Amino acid sequence: MTCMTRTAFTVLLQVIVTLSALCLAAVSSRGATLPHADAVVGEVQWYSVKDNESLIEVARKFDLGFNSIVAANPGIDPFIPPAGTIITIPTAWILPVVSTRPSIVINLPEYRLYFFPKEPTGDIVTYPLGIGDEGTDTPVGRYKIAMKLIAPAWYAPKSIREKSPNVPSVVPPGPDNPLGSHALQLSSHGILIHGTNRPWGIGRRSSHGCLRLYPEDIVQLFKLVPKGTDVVIMNQAVKVAAKGERVFVEAHSYRGQEANVLEVIDLLESRKLIAKTDGGKLLRALEEGKGLPVDVTLETPAPPRSPPRTSL
Repeated sequence: MTCMTRTAFTVLLQVIVTLSALCLAAVSSRGATLPHADAVVGEVQWYSVKDNESLIEVARKFDLGFNSIVAANPGIDPFIPPAGTIITIPTAWILPVVSTRPSIVINLPEYRLYFFPKEPTGDIVTYPLGIGDEGTDTPVGRYKIAMKLIAPAWYAPKSIREKSPNVPSVVPPGPDNPLGSHALQLSSHGILIHGTNRPWGIGRRSSHGCLRLYPEDIVQLFKLVPKGTDVVIMNQAVKVAAKGERVFVEAHSYRGQEANVLEVIDLLESRKLIAKTDGGKLLRALEEGKGLPVDVTLETPAPPRSPPRTSL
């Protein structure tokens, strides 16, 4: 920050939060199975890294993507972390808001998919994703599951064959197939939600627009999702929610873009949470962008104690 000190900016942010308030006077064997009732679900865990174990391997063990485990553990080498290092396992989330069920919600900055079953009281399941790389971005929008494919063949896009002429035009089902064992075809743009033969790409921008899951995850999701299910692909780098009287913010770094503080304040206002939010805590959560629900509740000062009575 060049125009003002961090302290001054924090104070200014708290003033904005306060003025805004005055103006308005969620485990199965794979995937996290989350309760339907709360907007803030799951629990953060901690793990001691084993000998010759990378964060890529730890991420798959806990059904996380590369991006989320790296963001939650800044400063730790993701490829050669020292054995015995205690790392954060970010298995807690703020659930996206849904208007229809059953539905799939995919949030690109999270590299994560949520499946909401038809029953309003049914458990929600979530999986990490690989998404479209730069220049082949996964498009946001609303779709439906148009087809369910078992052992799909992969037809190489023209753009890939132009860059790599040796790539075959068709790859049959098998271990070399980039689509993996199962695929869910969306109703537009030729997008698929599918498995992969390159699991290290989960939690990265690693595809040509499609959405990749770990091989073991796509099998489970395929069984859960009926044809015709609504699919929403969105770009929401910051989510907010309340749990009881506490306010939580979950911030993600995406495409190198920083969270817009004023937009987040507007989001808190829309949820009627601004009066309970601490501006300093909010700023720190947005700056760190660890991808975890962070408690940003404004603590209410305790009332002053009355002096003890003395008898005469």
